[in-house]
Amino acid sequence: MTVGSAARPAAAPAEFIKAMSLTDATMLAAGSMIGSGIFIVSADIARTLGSPLLLLAVWTLTGIMTLLGALAYGEMAAMYPHAGGQYVFLREAMGPLMGFLYGWTLFLVIQTGTVAAVAVAFARFLGVLWPASAPELFAWFPHFDLPTPGGAITIGLSPQRVVALAMVWTLTAINLRGVRTGKLVQTTFTFAKTAALALLILLGLTFGRSALAAGANFGAGKFVGPIDWSGAFVLAFGSAMVGALFSSDAWNNVTFAAAEVKDASRNLPKALTMATLLVAGLYVLANVAYLNLLPLHGVKDGADVAARGIQWATQDRVGTAAAEVIFGAAGVTIMAIAILVSTFGCNNGLILSGARVYYAMARDGLFFRGAGALSARQVPAAALVAQAAWTSLLCLTGTYSQLLDYVIFAALLFYALTTVGLFVLRRKAVDVARPYRAVGYPVLPALYVALASAVCVILLIADKTRAQAFSGLVLVLLGIPVFYLWRGAAVKPA
Repeated sequence: MTVGSAARPAAAPAEFIKAMSLTDATMLAAGSMIGSGIFIVSADIARTLGSPLLLLAVWTLTGIMTLLGALAYGEMAAMYPHAGGQYVFLREAMGPLMGFLYGWTLFLVIQTGTVAAVAVAFARFLGVLWPASAPELFAWFPHFDLPTPGGAITIGLSPQRVVALAMVWTLTAINLRGVRTGKLVQTTFTFAKTAALALLILLGLTFGRSALAAGANFGAGKFVGPIDWSGAFVLAFGSAMVGALFSSDAWNNVTFAAAEVKDASRNLPKALTMATLLVAGLYVLANVAYLNLLPLHGVKDGADVAARGIQWATQDRVGTAAAEVIFGAAGVTIMAIAILVSTFGCNNGLILSGARVYYAMARDGLFFRGAGALSARQVPAAALVAQAAWTSLLCLTGTYSQLLDYVIFAALLFYALTTVGLFVLRRKAVDVARPYRAVGYPVLPALYVALASAVCVILLIADKTRAQAFSGLVLVLLGIPVFYLWRGAAVKPA
């Protein structure tokens, strides 16, 4: 089902270039997932749950959920290998309103909020190498506090935020040069950061391993720790998954750029599966390495990284603390460089792919008309610029954790709805070719819907996440009147 032809802009004078191989597509999916989260969020999970077993359980369950989602999405990607990916799946399964609500939320917070959060993280770690990249606001630039359900956000400009803005626009400029340039940057940086994470894991489990930390985490009675199997535990576990889910998010982004993947109907399902398996495995092993390098329980004001442990790593930088155990003082610099590479590659993938959704929406008359055309370099230039402009406004908030909380509820909600769409399409689109069929259908897709829905419910009722989750839901629902207004304007006669 699509919006009527009256709502469509004139045909674009150019077509997308099918420049991405299976390797490139896999690197786009994996590289969009691996950012800064794996090096940071384990501290909050450890403080919330207080158990090495539960820390690993969060990352393992997150990996299983991500893989289940990817297996389900593979079938829809093979059916509709078009620009826009998940937006197209929702449109075809549930109609243009649901597709619009996803694209609307993607533009407002899911994609742009993630890019802004990762850009802020990039600037924060650049401060390790270049102290001038500081978080203090410029006195000469207007700034004010904006109250939000998640707490006040200070809008303003600082050296750190300038760096975040520079990163967003630099990567946008790279992707304006064409998909071949964008995918070269993506594949190169993904290989580099995957190798760096693998090296950290290898050293953490072998030469750098701390017998004291391993004993504190894996010794008799230490690994499981005290667990209160009550309703409060379920809420705590669910809310603790926010960071891990955010760190594993964006695996679906490769579907956005489906029109630029060679033999997309066959390669997209493979890329989704391989990327999610790779990243889930690396994330679990990284946390095993952390537990072999640092005690889970630490002292908040500990004198050194070992004393602070995972729970109280300085500014939650668990990856940096682990690197310090292996490399000494040089570990701070080494890890800062690794995270800069990781976040740069992550945002390149997010910026490249996100613009393709707004292009598809514009082609349906549901986004700014200019975004539905390709430039002379055969990329959606106007969509890329619009994305960068809104992301820049979000960068002025300078937040990381608050943006994270707003993003994950909305993202999970649409992951669940899109997977429900698979069941709808099995009945509704029986004549559409399916080069790949979802593994374990209907059990595994149904399990994914159940898990994602359960986490959404937990986020709505847990004290820690309730305000942000409800705000995310309100943002989605606000898209309903916007859809009818936009569609009404699109079909008016000239």
